[in-house]
Amino acid sequence: MKKPIAAKKQNLNLQKRSLATPTDLEAAATKDIMGAMNAILADVYALYLKTKNFHWHMSGPHFRDYHLLLDEQGDQLFAMTDPIAERIRKVGGSTLRSIGHISRSQRILDNDADYVEPLDMLAELREDNKTLAARLREAHNVCEEHRDIATTSLIEVWIDETERRTWFLFEASRRGDAIGH
Repeated sequence: MKKPIAAKKQNLNLQKRSLATPTDLEAAATKDIMGAMNAILADVYALYLKTKNFHWHMSGPHFRDYHLLLDEQGDQLFAMTDPIAERIRKVGGSTLRSIGHISRSQRILDNDADYVEPLDMLAELREDNKTLAARLREAHNVCEEHRDIATTSLIEVWIDETERRTWFLFEASRRGDAIGH
């Protein structure tokens, strides 16, 4: 009777090991890249949900413009998630598995307030996007150190997109009297 249990355990171990996609990267590189990119993935999910939260709870005289801006930005953030997770898997790593895993890994803070002023929403998202850009640069350095050119190439595009979101949030929240200052 012990034989079937041992066979089951061995089969489970083989299944676990089969998730490690073959790669020419060293195990240490896979571990470092996986750690950096899973943190990015958690931050992107957190920023996506915060952006959608503010999109859903937007109000005021600029409602339509801000609502549409945040919807567009939310779509862009969500579009990042699958390529990030797939890069982690392609280099032999495993990725986030649950909302709990995201919440334990995210560095972008949630905002559960009942009401947030529209300009405060834009300012908070602007700062979060600036933070994400800085963290993407840090992840780029990790990937570059391990010569993971494909991931660094994707990160460069995501940095540009993140800087664009930051710029749009900045410009959307400027007051007319601040122009030229």
